[in-house]
Amino acid sequence: MDERTFRVERMGCTGCERSVETALRRVDGVETVDADFHTRTVAVTVDEHVDEATLLTAIEHTGYEATPANPESA
Repeated sequence: MDERTFRVERMGCTGCERSVETALRRVDGVETVDADFHTRTVAVTVDEHVDEATLLTAIEHTGYEATPANPESA
């Protein structure tokens, strides 16, 4: 399992958290998702085969811009 953390711009309420979490949970291979609108981050635990681009696309389809919070772990 790998843990990935992303910064999610404009995620400003619990409804936003739920949207992002729901989108990521739909990605095959995602085990856990924990979004926090206070810090505008989302932590995702995934199988090793899940690539970062897939996760970023899932977030972006909810209408938010996302970037890796720690690019060196990508």
